Amino acid sequence: MSEHIMFNFIASWLRDESGAVTVDWVVLTAAVVGLGLAAAASARTGVVTLASKIGQGVEVTSLGE
Repeated sequence: MSEHIMFNFIASWLRDESGAVTVDWVVLTAAVVGLGLAAAASARTGVVTLASKIGQGVEVTSLGE
């Protein structure tokens, strides 16, 4: 009798998908954070260079001029 109860419990546990949504959100959140960090690292180089030029008194022009 207890084997039948244990089998039903394991079968029910294997069919349960309630944690799948949580895993999806964790993966999506990690991807968004990673892309944000990559964008910040990419922009950092240009900002540091621009700040250095401004600090040296070099004239900085915009792309439209």
